[in-house]
Amino acid sequence: MEPQIQYAKTSDGVSIAYAMAGEGRPLINMQPPGFTHAELGWDLFAEIWQPMLGKKYRAVTYDSRGSGLSDRSAVDFSMEAMIRDLEAVVERSGFESFVLASWATAVPIAVTYAVAHPERVSHLILIDGFATFSDFAQSPVYKAGVPLLDADWVIFTETFAQVLWTWADPEVRLQYAEFMRACCEPEAMRAAWKSWESRDVTALLSSVAAPTLIVHNKNNRFFPVDAGQRLAAAVPNARLTLIDDMTYAAVPNLIDAFVGEGQQREPALPSGMTAILFADIVDSTALTERLGDAGFRAKARDLDGSLRGIIRDSGGTPIEGKLLGDGVLAVFTSARQAIEAALGCGRSGDDAGLPLHLGLHAGDVIREENNVYGGAVNIASRISGLSAPGEVLVSETVRSLARTSAGVRFEDRGQQVLKGVGEAVRVWAVVEAE
Repeated sequence: MEPQIQYAKTSDGVSIAYAMAGEGRPLINMQPPGFTHAELGWDLFAEIWQPMLGKKYRAVTYDSRGSGLSDRSAVDFSMEAMIRDLEAVVERSGFESFVLASWATAVPIAVTYAVAHPERVSHLILIDGFATFSDFAQSPVYKAGVPLLDADWVIFTETFAQVLWTWADPEVRLQYAEFMRACCEPEAMRAAWKSWESRDVTALLSSVAAPTLIVHNKNNRFFPVDAGQRLAAAVPNARLTLIDDMTYAAVPNLIDAFVGEGQQREPALPSGMTAILFADIVDSTALTERLGDAGFRAKARDLDGSLRGIIRDSGGTPIEGKLLGDGVLAVFTSARQAIEAALGCGRSGDDAGLPLHLGLHAGDVIREENNVYGGAVNIASRISGLSAPGEVLVSETVRSLARTSAGVRFEDRGQQVLKGVGEAVRVWAVVEAE
């Protein structure tokens, strides 16, 4: 299967080459910056990635700036530059949620991106990785490689392939040495190695929200096993798998099993985020005039009890201390559950003859006794006010979190200016599956 080579443009104007092939679930494969070539790498590592293509995954691999088919004059391997490269590929590929697999020195970049964009990364795969430069700075192999890189480019690449990675097949060694020389110029490789000294994502590890698989090769002489163990200990609910085959032939099956297992789990919101539901009776003043104050209040009390029951049944928590007058505020730990509750509330309001405005947003909230406060609560309220009677509107944040798990469709209602909110918010209408 031949990949399609395409280009993405970063926010600072650098052209990034990427290859895409296969069908199915989106997956982005991050190779170590400086060791990438979108065309040649696909052939060299075909035995690893071909099993993951076909109907299973739509896989993307890309060249960092300074290497491969990307702009090789942009020799900048800083964390900021690496994140811009990945963001450009994500945007250009059209992936809204994807599996992010990373190798070796790409691991800290993947961690940084996953923490900054939790709504994008469905599963995080960290292979032969590390959290900080000190994890491998004293490795004899790393210390031996630095002077070789400064001394002779050909000797360095052949030594790296033949000794540092301990590959037994002489033909593979030569192929990988040639591949390295095709990936970048010597000065770019030196810049890539120099950038490792500033890598440290230790403080970010506890904020990783995506289900995480950590694979570490016991035979990797560059990054010791205890570097992978430290990653596994610091990332919430991470799983560590040790392998001992330097061909990495087992990796596709490990990823596939992990992602498939993850599809059976209830997707939770990223740490610190809460899904917020506002349900408010439409035009309560007119209804009061038509039904009379006592009649309206009786129907509204009955509906209130029904809505709170639906919310609890869907795994949410009605906020008892929030006085809305003619509506209900609730919070959830799952975007899917919040959408499920909103749809149920809408049906209940219609059945009672008291149609509802329904709006959802997700973000940080301030909890105080039985109330919740904050900008995210305000946005949910404003989105609710935009909805037609019985309609459920959600923010882009909620749609991204629930797009693959809620079993519904989303219709784009465009960017909306909300009162009291500085920036316009993209809003989507929820449409139940037929």
